[in-house]
Amino acid sequence: MVTASQVQLTVLRGRDDQCGAVRSLLDGVTDGGGALLLHGEPGSGRTALVSYAHRYAAKDCTILAGAGLPEEAMLPYAGLQRLLDPVRDRAAALPEPRRHLLFRALDGEGCPPERRLALSVAVLGLLAAAARERPLLVTMDDVDRGDPQTMQVLAVVARRLRCLPVAVLLTADATATVDGLVTYRLSPLDERDSVAVLTDRLPERPAVPVGAMLAAVGGGNPQALVDLAGVLTPGQWRGEEPLPAAPPADGALGRAYRTRLDRLPADTRRMLLLAALDESDDAATLVRAAGAAGMAIEALAPAEAAGLVRVEPGAVTFTQPLARAMVAAGAPLAQRRAAHRLLAGVLDPHGQRLRRAMHLADATAGADPALAEELERAAAGGRTGWAVASAALCRAAALSDRPLDAAARLLAAARYAWAAGQPGQARLLLDRLRATCADPVVDGHAGLLRGEVDLRCDDATGAAATLVTAARTVAGVDRARALEGLARAGEAVCFAGDQYRYAEVGRRAAELRQRNDPPVVELTGCLVTGVAATLRGDHERAGPALRRAVVLGGRLTGPELTTTALTCAAAAGLVVAVDGAAHRLAERAVGLARERGELSMLSRALELRAVAEYWLGRHEAAAETSRDGLRVARATGQFNCANVHLGMLAVLAAVRADRENCLRRIREIGTTPTPGSRPHALAGWALAVLDLVDGRHAEAANRLASLARLGTGRGQVLVQVMATPYLVEAAAHLPHRPAATAALAAFDRWASSTASPLRRALSARCHALLAPRGGVEAEREFRTALRLHPTEAGAFERARTELLFGQELRRSRRPRDAREHLHRAREAFTLLGVGRWAELATAELRAAGESVGPPDLPAARLLTGQQLRIARLVAEGATNREIAARMFLSTRTVDHHLRNVFHRLGIRSRTELVRAFATEPHAGLASDR
Repeated sequence: MVTASQVQLTVLRGRDDQCGAVRSLLDGVTDGGGALLLHGEPGSGRTALVSYAHRYAAKDCTILAGAGLPEEAMLPYAGLQRLLDPVRDRAAALPEPRRHLLFRALDGEGCPPERRLALSVAVLGLLAAAARERPLLVTMDDVDRGDPQTMQVLAVVARRLRCLPVAVLLTADATATVDGLVTYRLSPLDERDSVAVLTDRLPERPAVPVGAMLAAVGGGNPQALVDLAGVLTPGQWRGEEPLPAAPPADGALGRAYRTRLDRLPADTRRMLLLAALDESDDAATLVRAAGAAGMAIEALAPAEAAGLVRVEPGAVTFTQPLARAMVAAGAPLAQRRAAHRLLAGVLDPHGQRLRRAMHLADATAGADPALAEELERAAAGGRTGWAVASAALCRAAALSDRPLDAAARLLAAARYAWAAGQPGQARLLLDRLRATCADPVVDGHAGLLRGEVDLRCDDATGAAATLVTAARTVAGVDRARALEGLARAGEAVCFAGDQYRYAEVGRRAAELRQRNDPPVVELTGCLVTGVAATLRGDHERAGPALRRAVVLGGRLTGPELTTTALTCAAAAGLVVAVDGAAHRLAERAVGLARERGELSMLSRALELRAVAEYWLGRHEAAAETSRDGLRVARATGQFNCANVHLGMLAVLAAVRADRENCLRRIREIGTTPTPGSRPHALAGWALAVLDLVDGRHAEAANRLASLARLGTGRGQVLVQVMATPYLVEAAAHLPHRPAATAALAAFDRWASSTASPLRRALSARCHALLAPRGGVEAEREFRTALRLHPTEAGAFERARTELLFGQELRRSRRPRDAREHLHRAREAFTLLGVGRWAELATAELRAAGESVGPPDLPAARLLTGQQLRIARLVAEGATNREIAARMFLSTRTVDHHLRNVFHRLGIRSRTELVRAFATEPHAGLASDR
């Protein structure tokens, strides 16, 4: 029996739900008992949660605690005997037959199979007797590791506690289950909680990339993280030395795995080691390796029965995240090297070149320049995956005999890690490079990569300085990389809101440009030159340069066709307002990044595509693109990119007057972005649109005017240009509007330099709003705007112009003329599914003297083509999964479209949708047309 005083409860990182479940179980025990089963892999925190329960219950409960012992697994009821021994004297309260049966089992004489239920009832009675004075907590840690009879009895008891003040808490391996019990699986910790576990045990918080990498090495396993923290040197947790590749073999987790492995036959352990070292999980390779070693793959059967691996016809996979690493780490070095040589010997030197070279490298001690070159050639271009190629180049660097070769390979490894979406690994490799290499050119190229990582993930202001310095260092030997770095520096100063610094970037780029530059180099130079001219208001110079970049981007083929070049061309297209071309270039960049697995570039390409879709009036598509970009950015640690996507989602929600989603996205951005940065400005724009919708014109104007300080180059000039139509609309209701007038002047200069009908239409609308009310000028400008609005895109902005023109005519005492425009606005808003704007148009119609009810439009007119097709398939009875397969979409995309269908049709269920389409003309037509 455990007795304990009330102590301060230890924080269990990432286990809030499980701790809450334990507290709920114990808080309600006096009103009737219950049971919990916690299961997870070794080291996941099962024992820590049992200790948590003991501490929490110590004041109010008697505690019986036991644990399953593998050494007693063959002794029936051994675990039950140890658990109940402290309260055995309470058995006097049991009827004689039950007491006799209980004592026989506890004394090792067993229990007939037909009497097991009676034995369980006897145990239940004993616990009830022990709980008469105060509630009882019964815990059995690792119940599945002890004798199965104890587990069976406790399971029966745990299902029969409803009327007793007894709580039962069991823990078991991830593969164990007990029917009828509330079960919680202990999932791996996320990166934040993993870093917190490490920080709790280190002298100071580890460097950001170190924390991220250790979290990955630890696999979210709390015990693995504790073991890692115990062996790290100061140089490692500061990021100055290479990190361990796995948790230590002699740590608590390593010992736990070693105990499990020691119970397996020798051939099974050898096969497990081969499977652990061959990370391809290819069963054919293991079959050949087993044959070469005089074994058979069937030797893995005991490991499969123990829940360590799953053997399938084509693959052998480890069922627990860290099992592979712990099997490899626990084997002696000589055995590991022999296994690597064995695997290398059965791999094809041509078709499996990189895998073979990696195994040979892991079997080699000391420098081997020839093998290093082979690794470098096999990994070139990341054909087998950027992460694998990065690991190969790290090994090549270790095998190199010349420092400069090692440095070049480490730099390439960092680039590949970044391409794979592993910024933490890239930074660690760059830090190692800085500590070991004194070559200025290598250091300059490393600075270009470090600046790009900082731009996407961390400090954009510092990234700009890093990139400019690095570009100057490498300019003499690699102008293409230097110009690319300056383009990144320009992006960084724009992100941070320091556009005045773009002039320096532009000057340095101009110094590097030459006649007859290759197309990709010319493209980058045109982008930087064009953006620099745009920011200083020189649109006559900006336009030709930016349009040239767009043309060059469209012509790229072969080796020059890169994701970076396409994103540069797409960015140029957006600045010069050729939205269709920008969208095509961004779409190509997205496709190329996905095809090549360049995760570090994918989020930026999606950002540009979303902005292009915004200008094209495809708001739903833009939101879907931004959601995709947000997922990618978060998965790859690109926090700045994630915040830009959140800001774009907030703007798109605000434009649709979706207050709830807008505010939710702004809350997700939080307070991290600095004032003046792009995410901060996008959030301000979104809030201003909500203010405008609600009639808070002064607040909206103030927010939008503060996005940038024109003439100083500070703030988000480009975001304010995009938001100028909203600024002017808000300011039109105010007596003084100098900020709006200045912003409109800048917008006009830009719009007039483009060939974009939409930009010119918005400019005319803005002038109409600022013109004297009821005058000829206002009407002329509104009609000009309506004439310029493109018919193939931008239905939302055209509807907004119709609404604003209708308002102007009504307030000028021309209600009959106003109604024509307000009707068109109301119908367009209804078709677009933006209910709040449709309500505003309806209110204006009523104010213009027309009695109107809700729009009576058929469903087919309220939905987009994609939504209509999905709705008809639902009406025919198809499930979301069936629709996804039929339309080649993801189920998530189908879910998203279906929510919009419900919103647009004003319904809440699939049943209502079926009814809506039952009255639709042609509702039963084939949906795949």
